Parts: sequence; C-alpha cells; structure tokens
Amino acid sequence: MKEVLVIYYSQTGQLFDILKNISSSISDANVNISYYEIVPKKKFPFPWTETEFYNAFPETFLQIPAPFETIPAEILHKKYDLIILGYTTWYLTPSIPINSFLKSQESNNLLANTPVITVSANRNMWIMAQEKIKKLLVAKNARLVGNIALVDRNINHISVITIVHWLMGGEKTKMLGIFPKPGVSDEDIDTASRFGIPIKNALLQNKYSNLQDNLLEIGAVNVEPSLIATDIRGNIVFTKWANHLIKKEGEERKKWLVFFKYYLLFAIWLIAPIVFIVFLLTYIPMYRRIQKDKAYYSSVALKQD
Repeated sequence: MKEVLVIYYSQTGQLFDILKNISSSISDANVNISYYEIVPKKKFPFPWTETEFYNAFPETFLQIPAPFETIPAEILHKKYDLIILGYTTWYLTPSIPINSFLKSQESNNLLANTPVITVSANRNMWIMAQEKIKKLLVAKNARLVGNIALVDRNINHISVITIVHWLMGGEKTKMLGIFPKPGVSDEDIDTASRFGIPIKNALLQNKYSNLQDNLLEIGAVNVEPSLIATDIRGNIVFTKWANHLIKKEGEERKKWLVFFKYYLLFAIWLIAPIVFIVFLLTYIPMYRRIQKDKAYYSSVALKQD
C-alpha cells in the first residue's frame, strides 16, 4: 500500500477542490491518501478587510513564521511515499501558513528524503513564489519531483479587479454580472483530475525522473514570459517595502501601509504595462534567454546561487 499525504492551506476552498480532483485519480486499492490542513492559531480572515489584507504584507513577504495548530500524531509519525503540497501565493510569496509549516521543526519528519509535488492556485504571478518553495524544500532535504501551477486565465488588469471583488466580498461570482469569475476557472478545476494519472504511475513505479515532463505535456504549467521580469522586479521592490514596514508599529505602520497601498495600485496600473512594453520591444534580441528562462521555471530544478 502506497501512502500519500496532501498538505494544504486553502482560505477560499478553491485550492482544496483542485487537490481533491487530482487525488481522485490517484487513490485506489493500492494507494491511500490522507489530508492535513495547516490551521493557523491566529486565523486569517475571509473575506479580507482592506486593513487586514495590506497588514499581512510585511510578514508574508519576509516569510516570518506564525504559530499553527499541532500536527496530529498519526500524521506526524507516519512515513509517506509521496507528499502533495498545495499552496496559494500572497504578495509574490507562499502564504504565511505554508511558510510557517515549511520552516517548522515538525515538518522535518514529514519532508526529509520524501518526494514532493507542489500544487498552486494563483492569480498569475507564481514563479518567484515557487522558487522560494524550492529553497525551503531543499532545506528540509525533500525531493521536488513535480509542480502544477494553475492560474486565472484572464488578462492581468481584469484579474486584478475580479480578485479584489472575491477576496474582499467573499464570493467567487461575476462582478456586476459582466466581469468573468475570478480565480482558476471551473473548467481547470474540474479537469485537474488528469494530473493524477501520471502522478499515480510515477508513485506505483517509484520513478519520478520523467514526471514533470509528463505533467507539462498535459498543461500542468504555463510560464508566461512577459510576467517573469515583472515578478522578479516586484520582488526587488517588495523587499525594500517589507523591510521598511516591518520596523513600524501601531499608527505609524497603518500610515505607511496606506502609502504601500497606493504604491501597489501605481505599480499594477502604470509600471506593469511599461514593463510589458519593454518586454515586447526586446523580445527578439532576448528570445534565447526567454526560452531558457521559460524551460527553467517550468521545471523542478533549482538554480545554484
């Protein structure tokens, strides 16, 4: 009997639906699947208030762990053949509960020398968050063997509007009845079960060397080259903001978070389009580099610093 553990934190339930659908084509008489939900001791609100949403930024981006409920003993002390790690991206970074789990001492027992497949549900930019996940897994001596990254397929500025409607309103509905539904599409969620087939084959044979290639063939990852530079640049700027904000407390922090909010709106609506135009203008001379980057970020490899 193969033992698989699905570890996740799903604020809206969307990620959990994806994980269940993937697992549905893995589980059978030879494969037992268990689920472990990371539960923060201090709950994050859903729907978010604007104040709480922006206030979560510094700790999220700086990957500062927060306490979470004890991992059940029956999960913590079992050795698993495969772990599926489901996460969402907050501020170009894995969410605080996922970071907290991956930085905990308890996760050592589960992750060491264990194959791991990451599954993320995102608006659009997930590449640098996945790089951070890779480093955390390496630190735990885990073996990343596969990655599935599902995104909102709507254009950038439409998805900004609809995701705010969802996160602040709490309902995954069409804003004003005319905008597309936010998040990963219902079709992509419903058809996520297809990813379980190559995963199951690799699990039963204990051979993962070709798994990511097999997942890529059925659409597990789509790296949008125009967003790579935006993601990288965003991380550079966010580093400065987060290191500044983390030093602020009380009313002073609230004041600076207002400035950060307006910077974020400026970056989304003005800077991001400029970065996209520069990408288009440099596409031909940078073609080989773009294809190399696309291949790397589609893989489970980790660049050496």
